[in-house]
Amino acid sequence: MTTTRPAPAPAAAKDRRSVVPPPQRVGPAQTTPNTEDGQAPDKRDPYDLLIIGAGPAGLAAARDAAAAGMRVALIEVHHIGGNCLHEGCIPSKTMLRSAQLLADGRNAPINSGDTPAEVNVDFAAVMERMRRVRDRIQRVDSAVRLDAEGIDLHVGRARFVSADAVAVDGTRLRFRRALIATGSRPVMPDIEGLAAVGFLTNESVFELTRLPPSLLVIGGGPLGCELAQAFARFGSRTIICHNEPLFLPREERDAAQMVSHALARDGVEIHLNCNIVAVRLEGGRKHVTMVTDGNESTTVVDEILTGIGRLPAVQGLDLEKAGVAYDAETGIQVDDFLRTRNPRIFAAGDVCMEHAYTNTAEASAHIVVRNALFRGRQRLSALTVPWCTYTDPQVAHVGLYVRQARAQGIPVKTYTVPMHDVVRAITDGQEEGFVKIHVREGTDRILGATIVSSCAGEMINNISLAMVAGLGLRRLARVIHAYPTQGEAVRQAAQACVQSLDAGVRATRSSSQS
Repeated sequence: MTTTRPAPAPAAAKDRRSVVPPPQRVGPAQTTPNTEDGQAPDKRDPYDLLIIGAGPAGLAAARDAAAAGMRVALIEVHHIGGNCLHEGCIPSKTMLRSAQLLADGRNAPINSGDTPAEVNVDFAAVMERMRRVRDRIQRVDSAVRLDAEGIDLHVGRARFVSADAVAVDGTRLRFRRALIATGSRPVMPDIEGLAAVGFLTNESVFELTRLPPSLLVIGGGPLGCELAQAFARFGSRTIICHNEPLFLPREERDAAQMVSHALARDGVEIHLNCNIVAVRLEGGRKHVTMVTDGNESTTVVDEILTGIGRLPAVQGLDLEKAGVAYDAETGIQVDDFLRTRNPRIFAAGDVCMEHAYTNTAEASAHIVVRNALFRGRQRLSALTVPWCTYTDPQVAHVGLYVRQARAQGIPVKTYTVPMHDVVRAITDGQEEGFVKIHVREGTDRILGATIVSSCAGEMINNISLAMVAGLGLRRLARVIHAYPTQGEAVRQAAQACVQSLDAGVRATRSSSQS
């Protein structure tokens, strides 16, 4: 059954997230005979743009197209808002904020000289606040709001029945252009006994109401590191196991090392080069067998959280019937314009991209609308996309890493400012970290940057803006910053660039004169 512009879910519903309302038909009953594939056609089609998936990419594309006067269909089988709203950015960052406040309270003697009363954690209240925040934010993407914006919401599981049509619970919808934005799903680790004893993922950990006395986190990527630190600050005995020698394997080694030190300071028990080989239930607790650098050991915990990555959600779409090529691990195959092998169909977000971030999903959706509906020629490769891991300190990055630049034969010079040289970091007692800005050697052209700081996610935006605007690092030296702020570190790096380039010019002149 399909619904168009439905009424909101009843207020008494137990699940308070942005649940798609029950299927219902608006308007007269369908009288058009079934097509040869057995699906009843919808009289409102063909749609200018049909979108499968109402996560960040799908919502961004739907709003862009509807604002331009296009007939838009948005299909969702679970929750409007996608992973980011329900199991990703919003709940995790809300929890991280509560954990940060607890850490600040415990560190008060260091900063104020006073010894506060013991800081206790009401974990149920923390999680209730997280759900209130999630409920508040989801109103922006409610079914009623989408209806007011002229977007037809269809409830159900979509599957392609031809190169220009999908079926949604018995109704056939045709399209001129389509966007696949089904996102991603958690990777399930293949560990003996794990499924039998049960485990948490990012889709279930936010439904906890009781703080687990002990927690094992499998995986040292962004989510694993963030949640391991948070649960340790809440008071869980927390263990993190990662099968590589450093956390955050994509980041620069010194940045990853700082995260490792920060986790250890918060009491996280760290196991690197570690593989979980078996789990069993004994006495109501989970006994975990680990192998670290060839040595086997066992630890006992109450809960296990997996955070080893995500896979594109391509199952059940019958992509073969639409002529769309895909891979179960890398997702839908698209070109630089985000087109699939079927010229009518595009993809955006986690289902086709290497970096599974909300900002990249939304940016790729904007590209699709321009290219699919307005004959645009915007390229995915032209995007400048920053990202941030919200541990404490945070790790943010944009552009090329040094290793990537060198692999492309680009000579690199890096300007580094330690945070302990930044006045505001000193006054805040947040001296751990650095700003590194990479330029093409002999120029001020910014290639990329990595920032480790308590507010790295905010600071990296200055670098991203400069790169998009084509501003060289010298120009940033002339930007007057509010004082004192930790963002002053960016200006200091820019000033170092000015001094270096000026010294080079003077040396060249001196050499020529002699």
